[in-house]
Amino acid sequence: MSKTVYLITPPFTQLNTPYPATAYLKGFLNTKGITSFQSDLGIEVTLALFSKAGLTHLFAHIANQAAAVSENSARIIALQEDYINTVDAVIAFLQGKNPTIAHLIVKRDYLPEASRFAQLDDLAWAFGSMGNQDKAKHLATMYLEDLSDLIMECVDSHFGFSRYAEKLSRSANSFDELHQALQQPFTYVDELLIALLKARMATVQPELVCISVPFPGNLYAAFRCGQWIKQNYPSVKIAMGGGFPNTELRSLSDTRVFDYIDFITLDDGEAPVENLIRFVQGSIAEAELKRTFLLKDGVVTYINNASCHDYKQSQVGTPDYGDFPLDDYISAIEVVNPMHSLWSDGRWNKLTMAHGCYWGKCTFCDISLDYIKIYEPIAASMLCDRMETIIAQTGQTGFHFVDEAAPPALMRALALEIIKRKLNVSWWTNIRFEKSFTRDLCLLLKASGCIAVSGGLEVASDRLLGLIQKGITVAQVARVNRHFSEAGIMVHAYLMYGFPTQTAQETIDSLEMVRQMFAAGILQSAYWHQFTMTAHSPVGMDPAKFNVQKESEQTGTFANNDIMHLDPTGADHESFSYGLKKSLLNFMHGACLDYPLNKWFEFKVPKTSVSPDFITNALFEEEAGTIKPTSKVVFLGKQPAFEVVTKSKKGSTWEMASLTFQGKREPFNIKVDPPQGSWLAGMLRELDIKNVKTFTLQEVKESYEAAGLDDFELFWDNKPVNTLHKIGLLKL
Repeated sequence: MSKTVYLITPPFTQLNTPYPATAYLKGFLNTKGITSFQSDLGIEVTLALFSKAGLTHLFAHIANQAAAVSENSARIIALQEDYINTVDAVIAFLQGKNPTIAHLIVKRDYLPEASRFAQLDDLAWAFGSMGNQDKAKHLATMYLEDLSDLIMECVDSHFGFSRYAEKLSRSANSFDELHQALQQPFTYVDELLIALLKARMATVQPELVCISVPFPGNLYAAFRCGQWIKQNYPSVKIAMGGGFPNTELRSLSDTRVFDYIDFITLDDGEAPVENLIRFVQGSIAEAELKRTFLLKDGVVTYINNASCHDYKQSQVGTPDYGDFPLDDYISAIEVVNPMHSLWSDGRWNKLTMAHGCYWGKCTFCDISLDYIKIYEPIAASMLCDRMETIIAQTGQTGFHFVDEAAPPALMRALALEIIKRKLNVSWWTNIRFEKSFTRDLCLLLKASGCIAVSGGLEVASDRLLGLIQKGITVAQVARVNRHFSEAGIMVHAYLMYGFPTQTAQETIDSLEMVRQMFAAGILQSAYWHQFTMTAHSPVGMDPAKFNVQKESEQTGTFANNDIMHLDPTGADHESFSYGLKKSLLNFMHGACLDYPLNKWFEFKVPKTSVSPDFITNALFEEEAGTIKPTSKVVFLGKQPAFEVVTKSKKGSTWEMASLTFQGKREPFNIKVDPPQGSWLAGMLRELDIKNVKTFTLQEVKESYEAAGLDDFELFWDNKPVNTLHKIGLLKL
């Protein structure tokens, strides 16, 4: 059956799970009765290349070239028989289909090893004594990286597992270099890509091809696909959208781009793609297109029909992961970093809690663009409906919510809904480290299946956090991280260096803050990024306000997002890069936490001005006003066994109420006075998560007083009741 629309993700994004853009679009098209087919050409090319037949052909191709190669490539070529004989087993292992081979891989005498293995960390240090599967995944990833190095040197310099020809599109103000590359003969990987595309086009026979380009590393392959389709299917129209066009191509003027594609759409894709389909089918005029670039009378023209409105998030449907070879994705562990392994290891269903960012103020962020600016949450019940649909479709219960920053109130509602529906899921998302994440909220999130959060600590300096308008302080982040960590939820922090006017002192002080957080056990994973000035951020739009200067005011004809800038009052930011990253790698493994910070740098740096117990002190500061009378009170645990027992001591006897709770690990018992115990046992039944009515703390207090009991605060905040959060009595 022919399909109207063919949705493509070109090589390469992730190998462990499909990038969700086309799944979101396919789900939307389903609601309109429009048939579609989607392909992740990245995983398809990878599997064609890294197979027994693929490597046999690759090594034969290299042999026919008879060109001089490096010592490393010569070693791989000499070991080609070992690579050819092991590659299918390695791929099956990374697909989760051959787990027992991990025992062979970790012995280090099964896989051939080239230069990537020389860079290995101490595996016992990195994975511990029990991590055979993870060790083997890391070794198998290095094995594939060795082959990647061979491919880059001998047959295709553009190749990379999560990016392809990325250097051609990074800050490509001019289309010249990319255009020139597209005039060259197909590379080895191009040939594989086009062979797969050719087969798909013959089967699907679409009217419209939509190519999603989320990252710079997808751009070259996207144009290669468009180029081939135009040459071989001239009547088929081609559209491009996604993260790269949304940020980089908003001021596009180079007409040569339209030698390869017909349309570029910006921002949310649903309404623009629906209108493109109707336009291609002749049911609407060109002037009715939505947020679409095209070539008109030889000029790049932007059409945005203001009368056409975007769809609400409740109207866009459930992402549809059909057509993807979900069992064939590859889990890899390239970097020994807990959060990075979540990104690359395992299949995650991608969903969004809320469109845009509820904060929307960070000065380094593209807050002027719709994908950040327009905030619209989805109801928790609808999110759970979508989760259940996707679980039934994919058989996978892991979810990555790809929000800019998931709203705490919605996370709370979602967690309650997951628990009420008894969904067995694991999930993680990106957050803002704000004080709404109380101890009890973090316990609720953990109970619903939340395993990790990531958030922007950025520069751990209150002055710079103020300039960033992050709306948080370092002390606040520390307390939030403690709540997550004590609940058993992994915390990953995005760290930034090089923000405008950042001094060497502030860089070292920021590193000290991070060191103290790792030492306190409230941060498990982190990554340093160097600040980049973008065209659509407050810093990029008004550099003078932040005391930086653009290197050029010229607007390119192609990509315009990353802006080269000068920071006359700041430090030499680039020089700190290696020391920051090396120290962080050690901190993540609990090593070198007592090193003087200057030991990480090969040049003189200032001593930290941060008190050595700053973070420890911050953790013990009182947070006033987090529990309000309007706070919701819920009980997630099993109802207790209640009895009144007689106690005696030195000849006197008295009665106590005993409540015994069965936790998953062990029983938990508290004893209180009988009147309070009787009331508490009844109240816990009312607070049970399964009940429709949810009580506020004020209503709980009123119930207590209506029972004729005195001094609610003393009873409620005393140790017996206050420790019930361990088995699920939560104030939210």
